[in-house]
Amino acid sequence: MSAFVGYRVLVVDRISGRFLEGLREAGLEVEYRPGISRDVLLDIIKGFDVLVFRGGIVVDREVIDRGLRLRVLARYGVGLDNVDVDHAVSRGIAVVNAPTASSQSVAELTIGLIIVALRSLHLHIDSVKRGVWSKGLYKGRELYGKKLGVIGFGRIGSRVARLAAAIGARVLAYDVRDVREAVESVGGELVGLEDLLVESDIVTLHVPLTPSTYRMMNEGRLRLLKDDAILVNTSRGPVVDYEALLKHIERLGAVALDVLDEEPPRSPTLRKLVEHPKVIVTPHIGAETIEAMERVGEELLAGILEVLGVEAPNPRARSAT
Repeated sequence: MSAFVGYRVLVVDRISGRFLEGLREAGLEVEYRPGISRDVLLDIIKGFDVLVFRGGIVVDREVIDRGLRLRVLARYGVGLDNVDVDHAVSRGIAVVNAPTASSQSVAELTIGLIIVALRSLHLHIDSVKRGVWSKGLYKGRELYGKKLGVIGFGRIGSRVARLAAAIGARVLAYDVRDVREAVESVGGELVGLEDLLVESDIVTLHVPLTPSTYRMMNEGRLRLLKDDAILVNTSRGPVVDYEALLKHIERLGAVALDVLDEEPPRSPTLRKLVEHPKVIVTPHIGAETIEAMERVGEELLAGILEVLGVEAPNPRARSAT
């Protein structure tokens, strides 16, 4: 084990022991406190150089200001929606995450949800479990030949497009950036957002949460979707207006959601939506694969050690998760 280098790490969410081992092998002192209350966090954060967390805690201005020794905020995952990044940076605190680690896992889940929706697999599975042999009750559809509209052609959206194109889907893509070359590389077509919504049989969302994407799937845009279209969201919950979606659910073919703007759903609107037979809901598991978590651990460990100027002790520590 490496000699103690003087840095203290507070981990406040459940994380693999191998990742923790990697931190310790690099000589960092680790305190593992998954599930601690906000009050306790605010009380003890002043004694730590690194805070490691997932999506269940809000790292806001108050938390950051209490962290008198903080040098690194390390999000064990991709999104930074729960972090006041600007304030952290203004305080000279580095914010690190693992932006590429879960791309393949989320892309595969997206394709899986699309196929579940097209074949009504969720309804068949539920029927058989209830003792109803549902053969012939729900007619499925193929992904082959369908127009798949991909909104956001970044790391995940482009992978979804590539997987769908391999099956035989026709890819339409929209992005605020110039991604024409990437779209054409999978045989797709770059189109405007309204054209994509009007023409697509399936629309899948892969955008970050920003002021411009908040509730981007609003009443006006949902109205553009064709009858029997499928909407999939594995990006960020608040990009969809759920009140508006509930108004359109009867005419849509299906909706598949891995993310919501309240997790777990408690509001009457979300409860009514997730209980609707046309809605498929998974509990934000896009990155929840063994392989993705291995990559998250590797990326995050490397990022933390780089900021602190600490060398990873050996290759095994570099792949710790």
